Amino acid sequence: MAFDGGRLAPGAVRDWCGTMPVHRRLLDSDPGYARAREEIETFTYDAAREDPPPLGLVTIPTVVHVVWSRPEQNVGDEQVASQIEILNRDFRRRNDDVAILPPVWAPVAADADIEFALVDVTRTRTEVAAFDTDDGVKSARAGGADPVSPDTHLNLWVCQLGGGLLGYAQFPGGPLETDGVVVTFTAFGSSGTATAPFDLGRTSTHEVGHWLNLRHIWGDDGDGCGGDDFVADTPNQGGPNYGKPTYPKVSCANGPHGDMFVNYMDYSDDAAMVMFTRGQALRMAAALRGPRSALLAAAATS
Repeated sequence: MAFDGGRLAPGAVRDWCGTMPVHRRLLDSDPGYARAREEIETFTYDAAREDPPPLGLVTIPTVVHVVWSRPEQNVGDEQVASQIEILNRDFRRRNDDVAILPPVWAPVAADADIEFALVDVTRTRTEVAAFDTDDGVKSARAGGADPVSPDTHLNLWVCQLGGGLLGYAQFPGGPLETDGVVVTFTAFGSSGTATAPFDLGRTSTHEVGHWLNLRHIWGDDGDGCGGDDFVADTPNQGGPNYGKPTYPKVSCANGPHGDMFVNYMDYSDDAAMVMFTRGQALRMAAALRGPRSALLAAAATS
């Protein structure tokens, strides 16, 4: 996919999130991951049926790894701080632009009761011009930076991603040594090198959603209508949305309200995605109770 300064080039194939290719690679190569994913989905389904009490506010210790080969890729502390602030607003439903929601979806827009506390920023100069979804950026031996305590911390790498990727994440259940989120330096935060239309930090919001076990809102079945994101309050839709759709954007006979293109787990521009749903918040809470429960212990002692 062609990518130029943060913008999609004309005619580009716009599959800018690499999470599902990573997921499929691990399914094919790691039987333990496949078993873990089955167990996690069973746990998540049971948790939704049991309706457990709320967790309360969870604060996730976060380490940002800046991996750079050119000076402009060495994003500054202010840009890092802007990304953490955006994550905290988005996951707490404190983003001012939630006001653009079509009224029909306002009642299901959720405060996920999750915040992020920056505990360290590492900086690594590399000879690698651009990284891919092979997790090289997560390894010092491959020219990246090793994760820090990935069972109890969110590790977030910022680098030059190739192939037009804006970012990718690893779902819960994968190897600890590659656990975390990767975002390209032109789609990180809201200052410095962040470039429109991906200059409001929503790539990280999207990818951290994956890291907390959210799927793409259309269910990853291409442009069909048979996919499932395992969340009841997100409408079925026929593939991802791009740019800034106009309400209603109808697909898969989901009228009159159509696609929830304002959801962080779609592919809309940063300025168009402004919400998680209550069902997505419950799914993230299940991830914190189950496969990411070590984060709760870390949050309690931090």
